[in-house]
Amino acid sequence: MRTDLIRKTALTAAGLAFTGGAIAGPVTAAHAASEAKPASQTQTDRKPSGERQLGVRYEAQPNFYYCGPAAARNALSVQGKNISVDAMAKEMGTTEAGTNSINDITPVLNKETGKNDAYHSVEISKPDADATQTDKLRTDIVRTVDNGRAVVANIAGTSVDTDGNTHSFEGGHYISVVGYRDNGTTIRIADSADPNTAAYDITVEHLADWIATRGYATS
Repeated sequence: MRTDLIRKTALTAAGLAFTGGAIAGPVTAAHAASEAKPASQTQTDRKPSGERQLGVRYEAQPNFYYCGPAAARNALSVQGKNISVDAMAKEMGTTEAGTNSINDITPVLNKETGKNDAYHSVEISKPDADATQTDKLRTDIVRTVDNGRAVVANIAGTSVDTDGNTHSFEGGHYISVVGYRDNGTTIRIADSADPNTAAYDITVEHLADWIATRGYATS
């Protein structure tokens, strides 16, 4: 396993005060476990022209270091699963220093999905993603979302969404990828850091560079 994929991920204080929030569209708020929808009620929005968005029962991270468990929890919610972030954090070995790498998240996604090979980790090893890595990311996202699953990505640094808003996680962060449009050139993000910016779109090129030196979990 490459050491540059195992860089520690920490820590944004943005999620300290938040426990949940709503995202427009098919993404809805998650509250108590008793309110979770069964898998049969999880909605997927199918649209023409290479566009698809999964229904997410969004939940913001409860503290500044739970972005890994929260991203995985939001990703699994598209499959109708409602899993405690505390339980996921324990399985991932999350501490106040964060979750070490995407390789600590992939096995948990497989376990909760019920298949040992549902997910695998992909590394983008260079400081900037090249065209081949970017195209692979696009293909991986489209395939995974079309299979009814979300991608989890380990990102670091600053990027800009399609509305021109800046998202900065210099110490590292985890996000869920829950949809795409324009055949995967534009990607839908569910971000646990702050329910006020819970969902946004980003180009696949910007996302690939955001993941660079780290990795993502995909089908």
